[in-house]
Amino acid sequence: MTASALYRGQVTHRRLRPRAHRLTYRVFWLLLDLAQIDRLDRRLRLFSLNRFNLLSFHERDHGDGSGAALRPQIEAWLRRAGIDIAGGPIRLLTMPRILGYVFNPISIYYCHQADRRLAAVVYEVTSTFGVRHAYVIPVPADDQAAGLIRQGAAKALYVSPFMGMEMDYAFRGHTPGPRLDMTIDGLDAQGLLITAALSAERRPLDDRELLSATLAMPLMTLKVMASIHWEALKLWSKGIGLTRQPPPAPEPVTIQRHARESRLGR
Repeated sequence: MTASALYRGQVTHRRLRPRAHRLTYRVFWLLLDLAQIDRLDRRLRLFSLNRFNLLSFHERDHGDGSGAALRPQIEAWLRRAGIDIAGGPIRLLTMPRILGYVFNPISIYYCHQADRRLAAVVYEVTSTFGVRHAYVIPVPADDQAAGLIRQGAAKALYVSPFMGMEMDYAFRGHTPGPRLDMTIDGLDAQGLLITAALSAERRPLDDRELLSATLAMPLMTLKVMASIHWEALKLWSKGIGLTRQPPPAPEPVTIQRHARESRLGR
């Protein structure tokens, strides 16, 4: 069961323009091998699949929202990007439901070849407006063996009323190991606008660690949602203007065949 794990750490957001703004909050994630979730459900008393518990994972919170098995959905997206992982593991980094409630600003699928090389990453972003969009991006061959992530995508989901749509994302990090690291930069025509960094240490995925993390960060998922709205109020008070919400993207997934795609000429 070593492929699945718990990660405890923090998220830091930093906005550079037109007013500097920074926030940091503690969080924990589960790294779930999609092939192991049924066994985790049977082994753990504090974690359940598709049913209520202190901590739970519901498939309808991800993918197309239908509650259908996630692996076939992710594999279908990978095939559209020309990626065949030949049965290799797919591991999802996400926050669980806590007492039935969850909000995941971002969940990350690490998609591996059968030989464990990292073949692609899927970034599943959810806005506070309840809209979800996934970015499916391959990992270049020279980065696969090292588990190195250097990717980019044009923004396709309206996630904040304080940022427009003419932006690119740049993703940097590594396959989760003893530590988790991921940095997401948001760039507009003037350069770097906002950056978010995820950092955490790996812990065993067992009942003791689940209880410890939950007690250390009670009602974490509810606090994440509350924090987003509180920070939005502070941005507004700093005079940062609102943008207009555009129509949603034609489909809820961006499929890329290259690691970096931009609309800003970078």
